[in-house]
Amino acid sequence: MKNYPSNITRQQFELIRPALENFRKRTKPRKYDLYEVFCAVLYVLKT
Repeated sequence: MKNYPSNITRQQFELIRPALENFRKRTKPRKYDLYEVFCAVLYVLKT
């Protein structure tokens, strides 16, 4: 994954991961890493 100024560290992400995991419905396993998706959303919000 390319490093962008909007990215947060994995350590920072681990603090908010539980809140994001609570919203997940019980379906098939994720196709993409939640950290990478979250960083992509931050990038879109900052640009």
